[in-house]
Amino acid sequence: MSKQQVIICDNLNENLSAAINQCPHDKLFVLTDEHTRRLCLPIIAQFDCMKDATEICIGAEDVNKTLETLATVWKTLGDEGATRHSLLINLGGGMVTDLGGFAASTFKRGIKYINIPTTLLAMVDASVGGKTGINFNGLKNEIGVFSPAEFVLIDTEFLKSLDTYNLLSGYAEMLKHGIISTTEHWAELLNFDMNRIDYPALQTLVAHSVQIKEDIVAQDPFEKGIRKALNLGHTVGHAFESLALETNHPVLHGYAVAWGIVCELYFSHLKVGFPQDKLRQTVRFIKEHYGVMPFDCKQYERLYEFMTHDKKNSAGIINFTLMGEIGDIRINQSANKEEIFEMLDFYREAMG
Repeated sequence: MSKQQVIICDNLNENLSAAINQCPHDKLFVLTDEHTRRLCLPIIAQFDCMKDATEICIGAEDVNKTLETLATVWKTLGDEGATRHSLLINLGGGMVTDLGGFAASTFKRGIKYINIPTTLLAMVDASVGGKTGINFNGLKNEIGVFSPAEFVLIDTEFLKSLDTYNLLSGYAEMLKHGIISTTEHWAELLNFDMNRIDYPALQTLVAHSVQIKEDIVAQDPFEKGIRKALNLGHTVGHAFESLALETNHPVLHGYAVAWGIVCELYFSHLKVGFPQDKLRQTVRFIKEHYGVMPFDCKQYERLYEFMTHDKKNSAGIINFTLMGEIGDIRINQSANKEEIFEMLDFYREAMG
């Protein structure tokens, strides 16, 4: 898989112009959702490099990350004369970069694309690493391909339009990157003041977080080994997310991941000795900032069923990424139903 270029922008106009110039194309398209069309497109639409771009707008939020939405993007590309030599710019959060990347990767067997993530979650996770896809059959990211953008342009100025709820969603993935990297970075993230955000300091943290993910993806682009480290919190987290969607109480991805981290670090403590003090500090931070997803023991079976569909599983065995210590990654750790139910018990006791 080719390596994408991630640019931490100091001048978005110049950075985007240079990226487009390095992607020869016959037609230029820009994909937004209803939010980013209003809040973010005006910022780049004034640039000379964007004057001939054809706009495609889709519905916002994860409920629109569907086959039907994907088909409308394909159809618009076709109706507007896109060829195999066209270029798509995805301007938005993780839903836009995931779906737009998949649309680009499959239209006429693949056209080039550039990601401009506008949410913290997209900057540190969704837009980096080459994963694309859509939700299908009630499951998160069930259909997709590995296909990296040519460029990912990260400009934290976009974050000033985000509410705290969406900032925290992205911050959960940064916290995950801290847990799988170093004690110093983990502690730095726990001590960052999310109530009075220092945006220059946040940009430094974002750059560090992106570098952690890039280093892991470079070692294992197709998730055969160490890239599974990036799934910490996601086995349980995706189940929480799917249950929330099914019960018509959708939650942001990062919140589900944060709650999944609570469960999986507890299991890490039991199975591979993750330190209790660091478990306690991490759970306290998550409880304080993310609140709790309410569910009862009657829903354990459904959560377990969602976990059986996780893409990390093999031969019906549910696999987890666990931690022996901050930075001590243990991939391919299995859990049976009784152990998973014990994780859910701990979650309800610790978070309730």
